[in-house]
Amino acid sequence: MKPITVLIVDDHAILRMGLASLLANKKGIEVVGDAASGAAALPKVRKLKPDVVVMDLMMPGMDGAEATRRILEVEPETKVLILTTYGTANALAHALDAGARGAVLKNEDFTDLVDSIRTVAAGGRAVSPEIEQMLATDPPLPELAPRQREILQHITRGLSNADIATQLGISLPTVKEHVKALLDKIGASNRSEAIAIAMRKYLLKI
Repeated sequence: MKPITVLIVDDHAILRMGLASLLANKKGIEVVGDAASGAAALPKVRKLKPDVVVMDLMMPGMDGAEATRRILEVEPETKVLILTTYGTANALAHALDAGARGAVLKNEDFTDLVDSIRTVAAGGRAVSPEIEQMLATDPPLPELAPRQREILQHITRGLSNADIATQLGISLPTVKEHVKALLDKIGASNRSEAIAIAMRKYLLKI
């Protein structure tokens, strides 16, 4: 029987090497490569066409949700399994909405991870009970548009509306409209609350 081919994507080299070593001892699973970021994973997915991509959720630059979306654009048959130390319902839900077939926590038993790889490779869904509970108790927010994310980034830096207008080269009334729409979208009553929500739900990329 053809082994399940796996590509490991994580920004921590020790984790990638350790996970590859552990999976190498599992019958029916073959690690064909690894990548240190979502962006670096894309050409490897095109070349290696792995059955499963085991991918970290929170990575600098391109996060797991965006990487999942792009991977499935180039290789729709590849299955993505999110593996994360932490996260929020918001980040996890976006990854699952992007097409990830499963999500497990890094502190779970290694056997659970192996079972999850086999499950998603076979076309199933593998979401750990802890993550299912998180999704149920902490409803995710709508995904922010690029401009809204940009405005939020400036707000967290303490910039005023006038400063943001100057930074982005847009009018002050336009900034005010964007800020109001952003606050309404994330359910914040003011800028301080928006910053708190952004930190708690990891709305901004690292």
